[in-house]
Amino acid sequence: MACILIATAPVESHFNPVASVACELVNRGHTVWWYAGKVFQPKIERFGAIYKPMQAAYDFSGMSRDEAFPQLHSLQGLSALIATLKTLFIEQAPKQMKDIYGLLDEFPADLLIADEVCFGVGFVHEKTSIPMVAVAVSMYSLSSKDTAPIGLALPPNSSPLGRLRNAILHFLIDKIVLRDVRAYTDKIRASVDLPKLNKSVLERITQPPDLYLLGTVPDFEYPRSDLYENTHFVGTLISPPVEQFNPPAWWDDLHGERPVILITQGTLANSDLSNLLIPAIRALSLEDVLVVATTGGIPVENIKLDPLPHNVHLEQFIPYYYLMPHVDVMVTNGGFGSVQMALSNGVSLIVAGATEEKPEIAARVAWAGVGINLKTGTPSEAQIRNAVKTILRDPRYKHNTQRLQAEFKQYNGPQRAADLIEQLLKV
Repeated sequence: MACILIATAPVESHFNPVASVACELVNRGHTVWWYAGKVFQPKIERFGAIYKPMQAAYDFSGMSRDEAFPQLHSLQGLSALIATLKTLFIEQAPKQMKDIYGLLDEFPADLLIADEVCFGVGFVHEKTSIPMVAVAVSMYSLSSKDTAPIGLALPPNSSPLGRLRNAILHFLIDKIVLRDVRAYTDKIRASVDLPKLNKSVLERITQPPDLYLLGTVPDFEYPRSDLYENTHFVGTLISPPVEQFNPPAWWDDLHGERPVILITQGTLANSDLSNLLIPAIRALSLEDVLVVATTGGIPVENIKLDPLPHNVHLEQFIPYYYLMPHVDVMVTNGGFGSVQMALSNGVSLIVAGATEEKPEIAARVAWAGVGINLKTGTPSEAQIRNAVKTILRDPRYKHNTQRLQAEFKQYNGPQRAADLIEQLLKV
């Protein structure tokens, strides 16, 4: 059995995909140490792994993005993606590296596993040659001649003209728009005595991993003729919750005749629920649907809706593992994990994403025909209401969603990931 060191950025959506893999590895008898935010310690210990706290790196677990990084407030689109990448992840890499070196002194790991933006692990991998597995927490992030740069939310195009478009856009984005990020990345690498990587912005931060695991299926991701050779689609990285679930008193309402609409604004970009959650509740208040809205950790009493519409159940949190099989449509800001869980349960989507990489996820939802991209993070009530009606009336969305659901059923994400990891270890 192997000694495995896992590291994840202190963000719920980065922790959860890796958690399913960690559980599987522990159950197979491997010894797992896990470097993560303090908020995640109880879960890690219930999984049977050894929790190790963040010391030099900034532990912002349990905080909203605006609380942890107020300088990012109100940023959207490409500027939000750039600022998030620099502030939350690249800046923290040397500090993560320092922490991880300290852990390796105590625990000589055979393998490093990290979410793909825990770049400090990539630094350690380069310096020590310890094998590394990167678990994607979102869509495929490496550049391709068949796709436009991440951040523009453009559909793929592999035709001669499309590849010309892509090449021009890659040059403009990489060499001009993101030149400050390139310089910043080079500076950070130099600070830890690593050489410059003459690659595109996202690929010059660290060398690629030995395994790159994508928590989705091929039909959700844009096709590429130059996919990184160590990439593997593993399906949804979801495992049953370890906590006992006590259904709320209204749970039987989910078995009625009305379509069930789930509304969520995620757990990171949710400091202002008037962007999506509150308008969506109001938009559907008079419709013949049952609405379940989750605040992503914000206390329900903070939501200024008085009275709460009769067809709405508002909760701080409900495990999607139990809820999603009952849902028909999800209105979301586009968090990758919740989108994958929805699709694996046959749930069509309405996406209003404007921060981080969420516009890219929304674009893939529209491209795959499994939902509607509202192309804004602050949709109007009319936009939301019309989108819900369109999804419920047009059978093409359900058909396409069921097609992807069937593809997801061919995978067991945690088992497939663990199999690939053990092949790498030759266990």
